Amino acid sequence: MEQGVGVIVTVGVLLLLVSAVIVMIAFGFSKVPIEKKYESSGGGLGGAFDAIWSPTAHEAGMERDRQTQRTAPAPAPGDPPDTIDDGRIRLDL
Repeated sequence: MEQGVGVIVTVGVLLLLVSAVIVMIAFGFSKVPIEKKYESSGGGLGGAFDAIWSPTAHEAGMERDRQTQRTAPAPAPGDPPDTIDDGRIRLDL
């Protein structure tokens, strides 16, 4: 009878410790800004899990990658310059 109580207490303490670690990890990750959480493009095996378990974060990361890789539009040959200051042409990009 005493061994059964000891096993139950041991299992209870272990479950308490494991749950405390999980809560501390979750609390730590909640303080990290969203830009740092999803900083990488999420390639490989991690990207597959991100696409399954957090599809909005995966789509947001893909859109962020698309926007950072876009180039600025070049002016057409016939367009006038943007601004002329004291005889100097200033192009606003």
